[in-house]
Amino acid sequence: MNKELEAYIERRIIPRYDHFDRAHGIDHVRTVIAQSLALAEHYPVDRDMVYTIAAYHDTGLAFGRERHHLDAGRILAEDNELRRWFSPEQIATMREAAEDHRASLDHEPRTLYGRIVAEADRVIDPETIVRRTIQYGLANHPALGREEQYARCREHLRKKYAEGGYLRLWIAESDNARRLEELRRLMRDGRRLRETFECIYAEETGR
Repeated sequence: MNKELEAYIERRIIPRYDHFDRAHGIDHVRTVIAQSLALAEHYPVDRDMVYTIAAYHDTGLAFGRERHHLDAGRILAEDNELRRWFSPEQIATMREAAEDHRASLDHEPRTLYGRIVAEADRVIDPETIVRRTIQYGLANHPALGREEQYARCREHLRKKYAEGGYLRLWIAESDNARRLEELRRLMRDGRRLRETFECIYAEETGR
């Protein structure tokens, strides 16, 4: 890893995640960075590029969620500091990868870099997925009561993670396929899902 690049991103980019909801905070970006670098070990890719894409992948949330993947690519491409370490061609590849990380896109990531970071962003740990869903609901739909938050949580899990949901996995070396089945077992067990929700909801709200 280029130490100057790493210092710049740690100083100027990572702190931006402090301003996002808890589901997309600094813990999340650090997890995606770590997962991306671990997956990169299996491929002949530039680790500095992988690190940079992962660090910028959700920065577009500063402009709203709907186009955050496109805004993240734009933010990366317009950051002139990155030209100290990367060629225009590398920056163009990183922009595409940032744009392609979103799970709800209707197309496969255009490059291996995009597939790596998109896969890392899935972070399919059942409890983490439920927690992030609750955190997002509390931050973006604060008027919803407990039962409404639970209904929203279940619906989001169904649309994204159930059989036929919009989530797609791209990297064979990832543990996400196994973890996705664990999550689906939890989703099928209504009592256990409700217990998991209640425990995490109480931790997140203090009630």
